Amino acid sequence: MSTVLSVRNLKKAYGSHVVLDDISFEYESGKIIGLLGPNGSGKTTLIKILTGLIHDYSGEVLIDGGPVGVRSKALVAYLPDRSYLHEWMTAANAIDMFADFYADFDKAKAYEMLRVFELNPKQKIKTMSKGMKEKVRLMLVMCRNAKLYILDEPFGGVDPAARQFILDTILANHPEDSTLLISTHLIYDMEGILDNVLMIGHGKVLVDAKTQEITGSGCTVEQKFKEVFGNAWQVD
Repeated sequence: MSTVLSVRNLKKAYGSHVVLDDISFEYESGKIIGLLGPNGSGKTTLIKILTGLIHDYSGEVLIDGGPVGVRSKALVAYLPDRSYLHEWMTAANAIDMFADFYADFDKAKAYEMLRVFELNPKQKIKTMSKGMKEKVRLMLVMCRNAKLYILDEPFGGVDPAARQFILDTILANHPEDSTLLISTHLIYDMEGILDNVLMIGHGKVLVDAKTQEITGSGCTVEQKFKEVFGNAWQVD
């Protein structure tokens, strides 16, 4: 397997406040990685660097062997924790927009997912419920044929049944050889599918291990998280 994500000696500061402090890790293709850490640990900054939203940092970040830039954005499918869709848009408008932006976007698959989700492609975003909007955003990302999927809190604010639905959709629709980096506070819901765990705290990598290495020692990923972070753990 090839290395799809490589970070070496990455450092990012806002003025005198160091957010990421000389962190390094790398992952092969085909893995599902849980990005875990309490609020303010640097996860969001890391995600913004990986997706090309932040450029002023030191160190090396490689996506599929190349630097973050135009090429990497064509390889990465990103689900942010907030909606970026205009309220006047319909689901069909959103599909057209993604098809224009990304050569790997599958329109036929997108309309099939809308059918499965029981969503009207002509319904405007502003009239949709929160759950419906989440389904549209998820559909857009998972209809990319990407090498790396970066999902920032994909389960935020939805009920347990919806979480399972979202998780099942992610697992059923990403290419087998693609890599998923999922930032989440809902560790219990996720740990059964994770190949690797990356825990970040105070800008440092505190745990970078295969899930089997953690569970093989007799504890769950959630227990390991509590052990590492203690009272710093905040659940959204």
